[in-house]
Amino acid sequence: MGTTERPRRIAMTPAARRVLEAAAGLFYERGIHAVGVDLIAAEAGVTKKTLYDRFGSKEQIVVEYLADRDERWRAFLAQCIDTAQATPEARVLAVFDASRAWSAKNSSKGCGMVNAHAEISDPSHPAHRIITGQKQWMLTLFTDLAGDITPDGVGALGQALMLLHEGALVAHGLNIFADPFGHAREQAQALLAATGDSPAKR
Repeated sequence: MGTTERPRRIAMTPAARRVLEAAAGLFYERGIHAVGVDLIAAEAGVTKKTLYDRFGSKEQIVVEYLADRDERWRAFLAQCIDTAQATPEARVLAVFDASRAWSAKNSSKGCGMVNAHAEISDPSHPAHRIITGQKQWMLTLFTDLAGDITPDGVGALGQALMLLHEGALVAHGLNIFADPFGHAREQAQALLAATGDSPAKR
């Protein structure tokens, strides 16, 4: 699976962890630009001096917030895939099941990376690499899983699965209709069945 260069991370002291936990909730609920360091420090129960001593800047807090969220998601997804049934198709569908479970608990307002990208579109921002890196990683994951199903058109199948998944993430955040992950899963299952019935598989 492909790798993406990661921004520098800091060591987490107990005070830094409190700052990160406070910032994570505030950034996700209110938006990154809308939240200042004064509010983060107050929510974390630390002084601004402590906040800057630990992180150096708000930019670094954003990096840590997104990197921590990304790492937790990857670990959660890996566990879900590993415990899925042994068939390649089941492992693909496990991604949609994992996203449904993760979003119900962690992402009531939609994908944290998509939301962050709406505020951080400058590629020079260190957090931008985390946002795009997660999506590139997901595309690689879907492509690798597609390769276990068919040797033909792997790139196109991986992209189609990625589009279904990302569409479900956005639809979940917008809350327009119920269970977008379930709908996307059904479409993915149909796509995989059609791939399995293709002449190349016979």
